[in-house]
Amino acid sequence: MAQLIDRRPNAKNKSTVNRQRFLRRYKKQIKKAISEQISERSITNIDGGESVSIPTRDISEPTFRNDKGGVREGVYPGNKEFAQGDKIKRPLNQGQEKGRRASDSGEGEDEFAFEISKDEYLDMLFDDLELPNLKKNQLRKMTKSKTVRAGFTNDGVPTNINIVRSLRSALSRRVAMGAEPRRVLHELEAELEVLEQEVGGDETKRLALQEEIEVLRGRIRRIPFIDTFDLRFNNFVQRPEPTSQAVMFCLMDVSGSMDQETKDIAKRFYILLYLFLTRSYRDVDVVYIRHHTQAKEVDEEEFFYSRETGGTIVSSALEMTRDIIAQRYPPTDWNIYAAQASDGDNWNDDSPVCEQILAKQLLPQLRYFAYVEITKRDHQGLWDHYSRLLESNDNFAMQHIRQYEDIYPVFREFFRKQTQ
Repeated sequence: MAQLIDRRPNAKNKSTVNRQRFLRRYKKQIKKAISEQISERSITNIDGGESVSIPTRDISEPTFRNDKGGVREGVYPGNKEFAQGDKIKRPLNQGQEKGRRASDSGEGEDEFAFEISKDEYLDMLFDDLELPNLKKNQLRKMTKSKTVRAGFTNDGVPTNINIVRSLRSALSRRVAMGAEPRRVLHELEAELEVLEQEVGGDETKRLALQEEIEVLRGRIRRIPFIDTFDLRFNNFVQRPEPTSQAVMFCLMDVSGSMDQETKDIAKRFYILLYLFLTRSYRDVDVVYIRHHTQAKEVDEEEFFYSRETGGTIVSSALEMTRDIIAQRYPPTDWNIYAAQASDGDNWNDDSPVCEQILAKQLLPQLRYFAYVEITKRDHQGLWDHYSRLLESNDNFAMQHIRQYEDIYPVFREFFRKQTQ
C-alpha cells in the first residue's frame, strides 16, 4: 500500500493574493461605497470593517460568443403582431432590469456584496492622505513604516519568486537525491562491462545487472527538475523609519450654540483625524482642547464624551494652544498642526481677536491649521475673519460642513497628498 506524505508548507490566507488583486482592481468603486457609508456609522463603530456593495455592471467582464450568422428563418407560434417577412427589432433593454427595481419583464441581478476587514477599510479610508508640510526637524520619535528586503522565505506569492535561489535549491536537491543512485549505477555499469569482456560469462548475472541498471536509471530520471520545496521567495518586512516628531492640536467648540447634531459631526471629524494619525504615523502627540467661555485641556475620554457646555469665546482655545506650544512643543523641534471645529458663532468682539492670534502668533509656528465650520446656516462672523487669512497664509485651510455626508469629503480635502 503506497503512502503519500504532503511536505508542502501549510500556508494560511492562501487567497490573500487574489483578494488584494480584487481590491486594487475595484479600488475606485470600493472607496466610493465607503465614503457613502461612513456617514451612517455610529461614533463607536467608525473604525470597524464594512460590507461593501458594487454594482454588477462595474465588475462584469467582456465575453466572446459564437454566432450562427447569416439570414435565418424562425417560426413563432401564437403570433398576433408579425406577418411573414417582417423583421423583429432588438429589445431596447435586452430583457433585463436591475434587481433593486421592480420590472414586469426580464430578470435582474443583485449588486455584488462582500466584506472587507478593519485594516482594509482603514487603508481605503486614508489612501493618498498625509500631513501637509511635514518636515524633518529632528530624527526622533515619529516614525513611518518602510518596506525593506529581509532575505528569503519558503512561502510567498508568485510575484516574489527568486528564480536564482529557487534553481540553486533545485540543483542542490537533485544532486543530493541522485548522488547515491549514480554511485551505485557507476559500480554496476563497471561490473557489467567486466562481465561482458569475459569469455563464457554468467548470462543470468549479466541479465540481472542490466535489469538493476535500468531500474536505477529510471529512479534518476524521475527526480523532478524543480519541486515546491525548492521555491524561494524574496521576503519583505515593514521597518519603522524615523521621520520627525509631530503634534496635533484638536480644538472643539462645546458652547451652547452647538446642538447635539453639530457636536456629533465634530466628534466624527476628530475620530477620523485620530484614526488617520494613529494609522499612518507612530508616536504623534495629540492635544485635546475643549472650549466654551473658557478653554480646557482634556484627555481623549473627556474630549469625546463630556457634556460640559456654556457661552462662546473662541480665543480662549487659541490662547491655550499658543501657551502649550511655548511650554512643551518648540517649533524648531516639532511639526505642529491644529484642527478647529466650531459652528462659527462667537462674540463679535472676540472674532477679531481670534484673527490676530492666528495671524501673528500661531500660523508662523504651525505647519498647518484646518478650520471646519459646522452649521446649516449662513457663515458666521468667525468665518468672515478667518477668510482674510487665506490669501496670505498657505498653511491655513477652511471648509464648511452642513451634514453628515460632508464629513469625509471635507476631511480628504484637508489632508490630501500634495503633488510635488
